[in-house]
Amino acid sequence: MKLVDSFFSRLARKLAKLPNATGVYFFYTAKQELIYVGKATSLRSRVRNYFSAGGKGGVRRPIGEFIRKINDVKWQTTGSALEAIILEANLIKKFQPRYNVLGKDDKSWNYLGVTKEAFPRLVPIRQQEYALPQSKPGKQNKQNKIEEFVYVFGPYPGLNTTAALALLRKLFQFSTCQGAAPRRRPCFYYHLGQCRGVCTGAITPAEYRRQVVRPLVLLLQGKKQSVLKFFAREMKRASRRQQFEEAARARDQLKQLRRIQDVALLNRSFIGKEPGTPSLRSGQARIKEQMRIEGYDISNLGATEKVGSMVVFDQSGPVKSGYRKFIIRTVTGQSDVDCLAEVLERRLGHRDWPLPQLLLIDGGAPQVNRARQVLAAHHLALPLVGIAKGPQRKKNDFILNTQGLASSAAIRQWVERHQVLLIQVRNEAHRFAIQFHRARRDRV
Repeated sequence: MKLVDSFFSRLARKLAKLPNATGVYFFYTAKQELIYVGKATSLRSRVRNYFSAGGKGGVRRPIGEFIRKINDVKWQTTGSALEAIILEANLIKKFQPRYNVLGKDDKSWNYLGVTKEAFPRLVPIRQQEYALPQSKPGKQNKQNKIEEFVYVFGPYPGLNTTAALALLRKLFQFSTCQGAAPRRRPCFYYHLGQCRGVCTGAITPAEYRRQVVRPLVLLLQGKKQSVLKFFAREMKRASRRQQFEEAARARDQLKQLRRIQDVALLNRSFIGKEPGTPSLRSGQARIKEQMRIEGYDISNLGATEKVGSMVVFDQSGPVKSGYRKFIIRTVTGQSDVDCLAEVLERRLGHRDWPLPQLLLIDGGAPQVNRARQVLAAHHLALPLVGIAKGPQRKKNDFILNTQGLASSAAIRQWVERHQVLLIQVRNEAHRFAIQFHRARRDRV
């Protein structure tokens, strides 16, 4: 009994030292066998969830045999959720911890593959679609080479691949265009500064492999410091050659990598999933990577029944499964600007929702400026478009904010060419807000 009390006391002291930081945690047996590796946005809260108050020494065993095998807990902090995801995947591949391997049966383990093309793309792969060959620990490059891909990285348990690909595209500007033939018009991501111009012939295959694929692969191998050194060298090299646009691009990539903003990388539905337990969402189909525009509007009758709407569009039109309604809770009196700020704050609190490539506001400069402040508070830089409607809703003045973004002129050109689409998004956000407001008013 004294030995048991001593174990619980030692474990409780160790749990008390857990930092409230992003990182990876490790569970060991009494023989120092690594049996589970997990990631967390908060190591303190995630690891403590495995244990709860009560029983001997203030700790009880909530998940049976797995917890009874844990004799020691260790952890490693990381600078971002992305780095935690990469570190976890590399350690699982290297050590094959017993309870991580059991968890693979639920088909929720995603991989990322670099395609074997002249201009390689980074694409998601589902566990059930590919069975990777096994190799000796540490032989990552050999293990990653399968028929259709130069590299396959993972597994990434519970990864929100849509959000991960969106973040990695912003960081490395890899192409999502199939085929190397130049198009008459550049793709959407080129206008956002998230594509190096494969679609226009602006970059050669050799340049693309060195400037885009090489640093991307290094990061997915867990070598972030090598990536930082690479972009620092690229910046100096371009400056010496007076290639100032290239130098500015490398500088911006260096800055973004040092402060990775990775909201929504982890699917919340998987965060609470215990090792070895099947996921309820194992049959979910892979979500196709798409452009995402979010439109917002506020509706009220004076100072009463204030509501907000969020609509989502992609290349094909409205995505009604992404629509959201908000009842304004914190704003007293009538202030559309304050209502909009509340809606955006609450929306950005949902890390399981993928981030858009563009935000559209039904309103003018005051609304756009307030939205920019909310994004800045969350360390996000996204194109913001407001459409001022006028008293009769016959006015369509576009207000564009691209503060903190590269290629602002190209984004402005894209907005000018797609005004009809953006007006459609604005009108749908307005319709959805009015519909919700009327429904609430009719119930009163």
